[in-house]
Amino acid sequence: MPVNKQLDIVTFGEAMVEFNQTGDNNGLNYLQGFGGDTSNFAIASARSGAKVAVIGALGDDPYSDMIRTLWDQEGINHEEVLTDKQAYTAIYFVTHTAKGHEFSFFRKGSAASRITPNTLPTRSIENTRLLHFSGISVAISTEACDSAHKAIELAKSKGAMISFDTNLRLKLWPLQRARATIMDFISKSDICLPSFDDISVLTGLTDPNQLVDLCLNLGAKTVALKLGDKGALIADSNQRHRIQAYPCHPRDATGAGDTFGGAFVTRLLAGDDLKGAAEYASAAAALSTQGFGAVTPIPYPSEVYKVLRK
Repeated sequence: MPVNKQLDIVTFGEAMVEFNQTGDNNGLNYLQGFGGDTSNFAIASARSGAKVAVIGALGDDPYSDMIRTLWDQEGINHEEVLTDKQAYTAIYFVTHTAKGHEFSFFRKGSAASRITPNTLPTRSIENTRLLHFSGISVAISTEACDSAHKAIELAKSKGAMISFDTNLRLKLWPLQRARATIMDFISKSDICLPSFDDISVLTGLTDPNQLVDLCLNLGAKTVALKLGDKGALIADSNQRHRIQAYPCHPRDATGAGDTFGGAFVTRLLAGDDLKGAAEYASAAAALSTQGFGAVTPIPYPSEVYKVLRK
């Protein structure tokens, strides 16, 4: 793995403001927090011990300042996150129903969607061991997708690895375009982090081993297939492990997959073997479901290792 870099991980994507339904006052009360898959990933990575930076764009509004304060508190470098004075910081609402948690997004024309290859910051990318982005990072606009291609080329030219989470959101783009684009990015990734629901919709396959094989055959070096409450299936060209989900008392699964990804990648960069990194990530993801919001419940290593020791 690449060494002698100032940063372990750089994430590229959209940070968002979160309003999460708490269940109080007949469902009328919402808890304000923060989200955005790559920002959640960055925080999970930082709390797991990685040196992390984020790149992208925020609007010129109070929420932008709040997100930057959050990143400061987490020790995450955000010097190359642009401020777009002509746009806004995206927002989403989480509603909890009998079917689970449902999302409503307000992000069309957001600051992050207006980033272009010409405005893409590059210094952090040149100084990281790994670049992470997601299907959402590239779905929010054509320009953002083009920017991701440029970021990957630059990162690889500097010896960095690529981590990619499929995170399919069909409200953002048509299935056919999503399928072609996501499959292309899987082929460019060193670490692929698909969820079962995403990759099943994209491929029509339902067997976890076949889904992992598909990603490996496309070119991914390591695949961590997230199976929700059924755990995860982790593989590379030499080994394959089924990781059980850790027992927990879930209240809100928002950001659990991002927590898994950030923890998994961080532990791999720290030198853990594939199975050990996945077990740590599975425990971290389980713990992250026991509170409300994408960020606040993300655990620290002491909490994760306490669970693992049990």
